[in-house]
Amino acid sequence: MARTQKSNLRPETSSFVGRRSEIAAATNLMMSDARLVTLTGVGGVGKTRLAMRVAEQVRRGFVDGVWFVELAALQDSALLALTVADALRVRDHSARSPLSVLVDNLLDKQLLLVLDSCEHVLDECAELVAKLLAAVPGLIVLATSRHALRIQGEHIFPVAPLPLPALHNGPLGDALACNDAVSLFVERARAAAPQLRVDADSRAMAALICHRLDGLPLAIEMAAARLHLSTPEELLRRLDDRFQLLVGGSRSELPRHQTLRAAIDWSYALCSPDEQVLWARVSVFAGGFDLEAAEAVCAGDGIEPDRVMDLVGELVDKSVLVREWHGARARFRMLDTVRHYGLDYLSSIGHRAELCRRHRDYYLSLAERNEREWFGPGQPDIFERTRFEHANLRAALEFCLSCPGETRVGLRLAATLWFYWAGCGVLGEGRYWLDRALSTDTRPSQERAKALWVNGYVSTVQGDGTSAVTMLKECRAYALEAGDEVALAYATHRLGCNALVGDDLHTAQELFEEAQTQYLHLGEMNSNVMMAWVELAITMVFRGDFDLADAICQEACAIGREHGEQWAYAYAIYTQAVAALSRGEYDQATSFGRDCLRIKRSFNDLLGIAVAIEVLAWTAAAQGTSYRAGVLLGAAAEIWPSVGFPLFGSKYFGAPHLQCETSVRYTLGDTGFDAAVHSGMAYTLDEAIAYALNEDPATTPPRR
Repeated sequence: MARTQKSNLRPETSSFVGRRSEIAAATNLMMSDARLVTLTGVGGVGKTRLAMRVAEQVRRGFVDGVWFVELAALQDSALLALTVADALRVRDHSARSPLSVLVDNLLDKQLLLVLDSCEHVLDECAELVAKLLAAVPGLIVLATSRHALRIQGEHIFPVAPLPLPALHNGPLGDALACNDAVSLFVERARAAAPQLRVDADSRAMAALICHRLDGLPLAIEMAAARLHLSTPEELLRRLDDRFQLLVGGSRSELPRHQTLRAAIDWSYALCSPDEQVLWARVSVFAGGFDLEAAEAVCAGDGIEPDRVMDLVGELVDKSVLVREWHGARARFRMLDTVRHYGLDYLSSIGHRAELCRRHRDYYLSLAERNEREWFGPGQPDIFERTRFEHANLRAALEFCLSCPGETRVGLRLAATLWFYWAGCGVLGEGRYWLDRALSTDTRPSQERAKALWVNGYVSTVQGDGTSAVTMLKECRAYALEAGDEVALAYATHRLGCNALVGDDLHTAQELFEEAQTQYLHLGEMNSNVMMAWVELAITMVFRGDFDLADAICQEACAIGREHGEQWAYAYAIYTQAVAALSRGEYDQATSFGRDCLRIKRSFNDLLGIAVAIEVLAWTAAAQGTSYRAGVLLGAAAEIWPSVGFPLFGSKYFGAPHLQCETSVRYTLGDTGFDAAVHSGMAYTLDEAIAYALNEDPATTPPRR
């Protein structure tokens, strides 16, 4: 399998306060015989922060790392296993089930999997965890959920609110400085109001506020953020007034499970009307957003676009939003409890569907812009930008495919994202959305035609040629009947790909040449179209016409250089490497192969990475460096199951591989050959790439 780094725990955005005994107890439980520990408790009690701190404490005990899977933004439980695989950096382009991929990848690993916010996909989480624990002996799971998973072997670890100081006739001054709830309030209050004086009186007031908030960390943090606008005394009075109103004037405490809701109600009530509106509107984002998205989706109806930035800043100051930096990019997210409050409010006023539609329209527009700009120098940035918006794209697709009247737009969006599905290593999820969209909207249309050829392309790369041909023939039939020349060109092109990997070189050449003629007639040119030139060149290499293959590659490379295109350009370089190897130009073949690999690394394109390492192995064998060739064969062998059939199961793609393997085995002997291959298979993906490029793994830049 394609394995990369060994942890994805993100840095904490604020200091961690207290919970020493809980950390110690949970850590001891996990390091004993517990294989599933579930932290349970009400919303806002601090389950996620505690889980992250415990995971950090125990990470050295797991050879293969600690992996955090954030599930709050997941709306479709069918994507659970894919979401876990993505968090684990398990890259798989094949048509296998995500669960099978996970099991195969984790089988010999010793790692900790942290599943955060399981409650809204509880049954699916329980089923997945049970199957993974049964199949993977070295796996330990730490889950957070408002409800237990209720599977065999689960150790339930209740997370209580922070302990509160005894009040009696008044707060006990000596105990306040050491109390976790008071310490949290004071620390967050200092961040909001640096001028705040911390003394015995202020700590006593903090203790009363924490009691009023039942020791719930999120409620305490939201209250403390208010101190840049009011004194602690005013804060307590407002809380008392609000809580008494909520219980009908009674002085009795709210039940604990309602305390957080009451505290959020109060925080919402203290926001300005515009802040309240923006709070509700930004709740439609899943997994975070940037200012451009907020301005596009949330402005209007009383909020000018130039006000959005200021309002976002105010909500950050009030702990409603969390700001995170990704390089020079600022992104904002909501804690799940706060986000659902906003969504509930939108629903109550009947605006949720409209905001979700605005959200969908923005991400459809973004996807279409990225599709256009993909054919240009900004491809790496587009990959990064689209990856950041993965959860929002999922939410937009879910809206389209679950709302009557929106399914055709869902087809359009799923097909528009071909550059992400096929170009950036997200084939499995792309296939899911395309299959679902095509089964939801079955009426003939231009949108369906595009989704058909895109899904045919994805299926071909996955090795599912039967499904691919069925979809591509439907697309071609529609195109001929409707006179849709664009759909006809793409269907013809992708049928050529199936003929190529099916070893029908004559048919492949005819279809590629026909597609080229159609593309040129239409004036159609993009990364996808470039691949018709590349694939025709590969066909000519296999037919032994190296000069024609080289000429076609040079034409494709010239197109790529003119537009600053890199993704398809790298496949043209790969083809040049194969042609150079066939002509005995080994140094040139090595140079081309490494150039291809460097580019494909930046896109997480496993197919491109695998074929580049293969051609470098073949060239190493031809140059007489047999051990190196064996290691590279092993590295490629570890990647191929994540792509589909090794070398597509094609005799033409497989012939140089077989020749290389035979030569290396003859030179090294069976024992030496097996040792070299196993050495390559032991590499992580990054290590394999570094080895193939003759880089020092310690200084190799991490893949995005």
